[in-house]
Amino acid sequence: MHNTMASLSTPPPTAAGTTPKTYSSSFTTTSSSVSSWPLFSKTSKTCVLKSLKHKVTCNAGSSENILHNLDRRNVLLGLGGLAGAVNLTSVPSVVAAPLAAPDISKCGTNTLSGFKPGESTPTVGDCCPPDSSQIMDFKFPTNQAFKVRPAAHLLSPKYISKFNEAIKRMKELPESDPRNFLQQAHIHCAYCNGAYTQSSSGFPDIEIQIHNSWLFFPFHRWYLYFYERILGSLIDDPTFALPFWNWDTPAGTKFFNDPKSALFDTKRNQAHLKGVVDLGYNGKDTDATDIEKVKNNLAIMYRQMVTNVTDPTAFFGGEYRAGKEPISGGGSMEQSPHTPVHRWVGDPRETNGENLGNFYSAGRDTLFYCHHSNVDRMWSLWKMLGGKHKDITDPDWLNTSFVFYDENKNLVRVYVKDCLLTNQLGYDYQRVDVPWLNSKPVPRAPRSGITKKLVGKVKKTEDVTFPVKLDKTVKVLVPRPKKSRSKKEKEEKEELLIIQGITYDSEKYVKFDVYVNDEDDDASAQDQTEFAGSFAQLPHKHKGKTSSKTNFRAGLTELLEELEADDDDNVLVTVVPRSGSEDITIDAIKIIYA
Repeated sequence: MHNTMASLSTPPPTAAGTTPKTYSSSFTTTSSSVSSWPLFSKTSKTCVLKSLKHKVTCNAGSSENILHNLDRRNVLLGLGGLAGAVNLTSVPSVVAAPLAAPDISKCGTNTLSGFKPGESTPTVGDCCPPDSSQIMDFKFPTNQAFKVRPAAHLLSPKYISKFNEAIKRMKELPESDPRNFLQQAHIHCAYCNGAYTQSSSGFPDIEIQIHNSWLFFPFHRWYLYFYERILGSLIDDPTFALPFWNWDTPAGTKFFNDPKSALFDTKRNQAHLKGVVDLGYNGKDTDATDIEKVKNNLAIMYRQMVTNVTDPTAFFGGEYRAGKEPISGGGSMEQSPHTPVHRWVGDPRETNGENLGNFYSAGRDTLFYCHHSNVDRMWSLWKMLGGKHKDITDPDWLNTSFVFYDENKNLVRVYVKDCLLTNQLGYDYQRVDVPWLNSKPVPRAPRSGITKKLVGKVKKTEDVTFPVKLDKTVKVLVPRPKKSRSKKEKEEKEELLIIQGITYDSEKYVKFDVYVNDEDDDASAQDQTEFAGSFAQLPHKHKGKTSSKTNFRAGLTELLEELEADDDDNVLVTVVPRSGSEDITIDAIKIIYA
């Protein structure tokens, strides 16, 4: 599993006005075309990527590391949205329980808990976009102009001006127009803050929540797709593409800081946007230097994009079917760095971190769309790493539907199965380096056999009375059902740490970090192997309750190998509360193989 071979599927962007092609798993190109791609040597001919060796092997006889020496502040640059083909099972005509697009005429008719008279947080009805009785099924445009989403830190003044003008015109539209800036922000609010129910699926008493499940990635991909088309139509430029914000690249946010620009938002932590982003943000600033943040950021990205996402469930999140709530858990990337970045940008002067730091108001900040453009890029990047890195084939996922307004004010019904290929949707991402692929965390210290000496000093899970409250650091020895697994066994199944039944206050920003075999009282840094991952959630409302329940998972196979603890009977798990954790309870901590 960790040594699979993957080929690059990264074609050059299709020319505007032509029909995108489906590309093979490797590509051949001339040296002149390659020179504009930071990934490759100027002498490359045909190149393939060895998934976890991260080297480009070229027929021209050269073998170069994919990552160049970069300015240490220009880190966490992405690889680009892949437009290559993916393997999918056929979609059956009869499915079990896909979530159907909501009936927007019923938006906001449910009473939610937590909304108090005079509170600054809007009522659920304020989340509702304009209603329409006419719904069109989505059809792929013919002869659509192919778009290349550019890296924000590389934008020209001309492009920034164009982006600013598009947002300005969107804000100037009448409030009754579904393309209006605030109405577009309402779309996100309605889908994640209790305004919609599953009435179209036959469950009017269960709300729709597009976070914390396998719907996170496809919903936001469709959301950006239509948002981008609206912006392009407003400036009469069908090639206009949303920039993506390369996290930890300060230059990527500088043009958002002009108070005279339509891209400016008064409800932001403007000081944060002038420095290096903290991808592990705990809700308050630390005294970490920029270099320390960079090291942690690179390691977090490696952990969340490589170690913890070895299969579709780990990447996309758990299943979410009609009649159910999304309690199986969000994917690794969604929980971190996606969520901490939201909160890092949000205004600390606001009660709930508005705008970007709260689900209901996130879409009111233009930076939201650049942030999620980069999140979407991670989906394409993850699929090229090979092995089990493929889209979900479950028909309930593929046939889940949403509704969005297009550039002509039409209400359009879309399906997950139609958004799996970026080239089919008519866009790709500018190529830039991906230094975190070679940023595997290193052990703080040798950890072989440490759990043996902790037996009797630290409780095993069978001796702990669950649920456990996370008002302080929790340490527990978790038995491993199987140790010393063979290479074949590891390739077939990942060893997973599961924290089950996490109940938290959904109206707070909550976060905790998880460490493995870290016996010291002061937790290891995030750039060290002992760090297993983070759980983080933004504030949001729910129908009839103020708490939510979900799960967390982290990959252990690579971690235990690096810690030389593959032969140990137990794993020491340390859960460290960071923000809003005083109300969190945990039902179980265990190890499984999947």
